[in-house]
Amino acid sequence: MSRLLETPTGGLTYASSGVSIEAGDDAVERIKDVVATTTRPEVLGGIGGFGGLFALDTSAYREPVLVASADGVGTKLEVARLLDRYDTIGIDLVAMLVDDLACVGAEPLFLLDYVAVGSLDPARLASVVAGVAEGCRQAGAALLGGETAEHGGVMRPEDLDLAGFTVGVVERGSELGAHRVRVGDTLIGFGSPGLRSNGYSLARRALVDDPRRLDQPAYEGASRTLGEELLLPSVIYVPAVLALRRELGGAIHAAAHITGGGIVGNVVRVLPTGVDAVIDMTSFVTPEIFFEIQRRGAVSSEEMVRVFNCGLGMVLSVDHDAADAAVRVARDAGVEATIIGEVTSGSGSVVLR
Repeated sequence: MSRLLETPTGGLTYASSGVSIEAGDDAVERIKDVVATTTRPEVLGGIGGFGGLFALDTSAYREPVLVASADGVGTKLEVARLLDRYDTIGIDLVAMLVDDLACVGAEPLFLLDYVAVGSLDPARLASVVAGVAEGCRQAGAALLGGETAEHGGVMRPEDLDLAGFTVGVVERGSELGAHRVRVGDTLIGFGSPGLRSNGYSLARRALVDDPRRLDQPAYEGASRTLGEELLLPSVIYVPAVLALRRELGGAIHAAAHITGGGIVGNVVRVLPTGVDAVIDMTSFVTPEIFFEIQRRGAVSSEEMVRVFNCGLGMVLSVDHDAADAAVRVARDAGVEATIIGEVTSGSGSVVLR
């Protein structure tokens, strides 16, 4: 017999406290099919269980090393909220996660997402997850599962936060990193057409003094509105990095994902003691939106390269003799790539010219 009290109906319910079980069930039904489009042969079962199952094919590796990453989308979500457009921020989430794995040379295997909302709107959640699924398809990773949390009474009904976790695999001893970088390496830059998912607190402060500004041209002569410009989805670079590894092997030494910390703060992370990374800032295209941030916010050049990617989404250090081939392979993989500099003797600094 139940030990619960015999209490008449009409009192408090979960729904009246801000959490709808029915909306949660509806949301799960809406996303099942789109999640299934990201599956890989190693995935066992579908979503809805207490844990996602992934059977790693250990026969493909002598010594497999698992690589994990966690990240979020940050205050780019505020732009999505102001525009009530959530179809691309999931791509940004995947890019932030899997491109960190690419810096180790790892292949992404699967991803889990976490969505927190003030009030669960199944259609909005489906839009978010559709973007995550699209990013997973681009990256070749399975969307293995996730969690949706409705924080009624804590978050505003319109609020939404998005985070994720991913796992990849790399052969032990083949990892990319600073230990492979040497004087004479050539630096290859992967182009970024927009801000990706970093620096939005500063960008919004400089550009979005009034939400109505989001519907106006991003800058004089722009073909996109400011809102469209700020919601440009991040390019996912991991397929290009993996293609470089397959084609050029050990000639690929290191990769830096240009996220929070900008060009300077991220390239320095792949430099061993006694070398500098010398980057020619005229060797790649800096999209006009970055100059607009400078103009409207009176942001110094030093601050720009410490915060934003300024047109470089990833920087790779490669063997000098393989530089031209690396550019070709990356372009064949769909990424704009150029030679942007070199590794020289130095003090572990990033030198911009």
